Amino acid sequence: MATGNSSDQQQYQPHPVWTALLTKLLANLILDQVRKGNTANNSLSNKAWNFITNEFYTRSGIKRDKEHLKNRFAALRREFSVVKLILARDNFVFDESTGCIIAADESWDQYVKECPDAEAVRRGGCPVYTQLSQIFGVVHLEEEPVLPQRSYEYAAVKTPKKRPSRGVEASIASAIVEMAAASRLRTNALTQMSSRFTLAECIRELDGINGVAENVYFAALEIFNNPSAREAFLSLRSDMRLTWLQWKCT
Repeated sequence: MATGNSSDQQQYQPHPVWTALLTKLLANLILDQVRKGNTANNSLSNKAWNFITNEFYTRSGIKRDKEHLKNRFAALRREFSVVKLILARDNFVFDESTGCIIAADESWDQYVKECPDAEAVRRGGCPVYTQLSQIFGVVHLEEEPVLPQRSYEYAAVKTPKKRPSRGVEASIASAIVEMAAASRLRTNALTQMSSRFTLAECIRELDGINGVAENVYFAALEIFNNPSAREAFLSLRSDMRLTWLQWKCT
């Protein structure tokens, strides 16, 4: 009897950690239901949530009730709204390969002062932003509204004109220049990030941690090949780094 109860407790975790893989799994399941039209009144139908809950357990082996998954989706919806407002700024670029938002430190510092909620996105990015964009692009699932001035600017851009103005060519040239500048900014920011979170620095910090098992040490060297993992490791408090590495290894 004790063994059976222990197994159930391992499968169902009241307050589990949401890893990037589990978050991506949930986002993909929701997107699949949205594409199939399983929505009602701008929300996923109860049938859709039942399917998502069962499929999440089937694919991950982890039991999470429907309300827990809904709460996670609500958190992702808020994160999506934050990211969308960030990317509306000129100096911020989304890197689809890593899920990170690239910008100069000065731009981030200023933005976080204005919007403290953006600090979490600055550190962890939004790896499922592409999926969330598609979800809210297909149907407005209680999406939080953007600022009024952003809505006005979007409407102005979408307003059709009967004839192109004399300055069309100049506008196109200006847009090309802005795109080139954004590309240079992204390249410089990526270079800056790589120089801040180097493999050598990670290994130096790893060597300073006491009690690292040999298998964890060598697994960490593989993990550090990922730039995002290096940034996460060096951004953590020193007393949390070993716990994080052990979690990543399992």
